[in-house]
Amino acid sequence: MGVLALYSTQLFSQASPHYKGGLKVNFGDDGKKYLRIISWAQFQGVYSDDVAEDQSNTNFMVRRARVLMFAQINEKFLILTHFGLNSLNSSTMSPTGKSEGSQLFFHDVWAQYTIATDHVVGGGLHYFNGISRLNNQSTLNMMSLDNNRQSWSTLGLSDQFARHIGVFAKGKFDRLQYRVSINDAITTGLDTRDAMADVAVYGGNRLLGSKDAGKTYSGYFDFQFLDQESNFLPFKVGTYLGSKKVFNVGAGFFLHPKGSVILDGTELKGEDVQIFAVDAFYDTPIGEKGSALTAYATYQTNDYGANYLYSAYGTGSMLYGHLGYVIPGDVEKTRFQPYFTYASNSYDAVDDNRNVFGIGANAYLSGNNSKLTLEYQNQKFGETTRGTLTLQAMIYL
Repeated sequence: MGVLALYSTQLFSQASPHYKGGLKVNFGDDGKKYLRIISWAQFQGVYSDDVAEDQSNTNFMVRRARVLMFAQINEKFLILTHFGLNSLNSSTMSPTGKSEGSQLFFHDVWAQYTIATDHVVGGGLHYFNGISRLNNQSTLNMMSLDNNRQSWSTLGLSDQFARHIGVFAKGKFDRLQYRVSINDAITTGLDTRDAMADVAVYGGNRLLGSKDAGKTYSGYFDFQFLDQESNFLPFKVGTYLGSKKVFNVGAGFFLHPKGSVILDGTELKGEDVQIFAVDAFYDTPIGEKGSALTAYATYQTNDYGANYLYSAYGTGSMLYGHLGYVIPGDVEKTRFQPYFTYASNSYDAVDDNRNVFGIGANAYLSGNNSKLTLEYQNQKFGETTRGTLTLQAMIYL
């Protein structure tokens, strides 16, 4: 993809009348040799009704602070670097900024090579994930306050914050886009439990070794019926605010042979992790007064092993959807987008579903580049019900 086409796509995705491409340093007159820098920050105030008696109901948090840079000296190859921090709050701060929660870390570092028109291969710490659109979600332009947590289906289990180290290929055949990858699984993930009988533990690489359980395989494919989206970067746009007319249907997978382990008598037995999903995304302008509709739905089956249930993850199925409507208004001024979200997660290990409902609104001060989001979310799982009200301010340059 040429630089001018890339910039046109970026302008579409931000839908801001004031954003003109941000910081780009050219190293030549033809625009093929350049360095592009993107920065964004999200600050939240959160009220929760489910806290200990000695804790405050209201807290503040830097939800994300990121810097992303990519550069090329010609159209044949590119390097990308992305670093930042997440969820910095009073519990993760430290007096001198040296604690684990205070540290910047690399989210992405990869190089890619164009091997043919519309086809690229690459490798490194990357975000070319499988499964669904939400497992490849950009955090710059989400329609809701945040991504559906269960859709980042391998985060911390087989990867580092939804990124694997490995090789990938991506591209398109006319209107069919694809991304596939082969990666190393993390040795020690979030699930550090010892092997148990009848209940799988996601620790194959740690407990069985990398020869048997060290590799993961993933892919995502979507057919684009209307306007085509860019696949220059892996990050999927959450809402175009009507600046494009998009209707995509996709399907994806994630496979980790012997990724989970179960205790069979005195022997450790590997169980394959298998996740599959189908989804659909629709974003369209309505009329000529700046209104727009954004809709998304996905169904996902999760097999992490027998009776697996750990934090947000569990063997079972997930249904998720969201719908947003941009109220008619002048695109040069503040626009408003009320929305709602719903997720239902079933688990083989328990009888209860985890149901999550959210309702909120975005105030776009300058498209996705400057917005305020207010969202109430209610989560019910078994006997536990938790409600949170969050106000977020975001700026993206």
